[in-house]
Amino acid sequence: MIAPFPKLIINAAITGMIPKKSDTPHVPVTAEEIIADAVMCGRAGASIVHLHARDANGDPDYRKEVYAEIIRGIRSLSPDLIICVTTSGRTHTSFEKRSDVLGLEGAVAPDMASLTLGSMNFPRQAVVNAPEMIKRLALQMKERRIIPELEVFEPGMITTAKALIDMGILVPPYYFNLLLGSIYSTPATMFDLSHMVQSLPAQVTWAATGIGASQLQINVAAILMGGNVRVGLEDNIFHDFRKRELGTNEGLIQRIVRLANELGRDIATPREARALMGFAGRV
Repeated sequence: MIAPFPKLIINAAITGMIPKKSDTPHVPVTAEEIIADAVMCGRAGASIVHLHARDANGDPDYRKEVYAEIIRGIRSLSPDLIICVTTSGRTHTSFEKRSDVLGLEGAVAPDMASLTLGSMNFPRQAVVNAPEMIKRLALQMKERRIIPELEVFEPGMITTAKALIDMGILVPPYYFNLLLGSIYSTPATMFDLSHMVQSLPAQVTWAATGIGASQLQINVAAILMGGNVRVGLEDNIFHDFRKRELGTNEGLIQRIVRLANELGRDIATPREARALMGFAGRV
């Protein structure tokens, strides 16, 4: 019997900018911890690792030298893993800081980089992604042949992506992360996820996650719909929706692998993920 959907690509968002050791001891924050956790996630079934660096105080760090150490360490142990770095404006707002990591070259050049497609409100702050900033980051990625990880928190951001495609600023291959459930953005329902998926441009790879307690439900919905998943402590530090058991990145991925196998979705290796996403040989 031929499987109805392609193999599942798991994107591990392992650290993020918010969780700290005081929230959960399982979040990796030092370079050594991030390297070890990324490798474990790859062995558990992840094809992509979405990286946020931290400084000595555990706060978000934009410096490419810190990312270089992390990327070098991951590739020395798991050379096939697809590495995605952040260009978030949540803490560092200038183009120079947000784009610093895009300047990495050679053996430590990232495969992908996040690109949030609009401004939004998080629970404690507004994050501004002005059109000019989005364009500049996208063009820098295009110039350096880094695949944008297009982050979408509400349907209007898909409209932005289509506009950038029409302008020639975004070019194939397209990879979209749909993030639902943040308190001031799109609710984490299957109706909303379905609407967003139907709004996507043609010929894209998409993944979805829910923020907080909705992570597992949206992950499962994405698996059933033929999409892919983003999962990890960046979006949810708990293993259970009742918030009684702290999760680990490895454990969250292992659960997705079990569920996917039960639902008839095999897991893509990093090399298979590159081919499915359409950028084999580009990076």
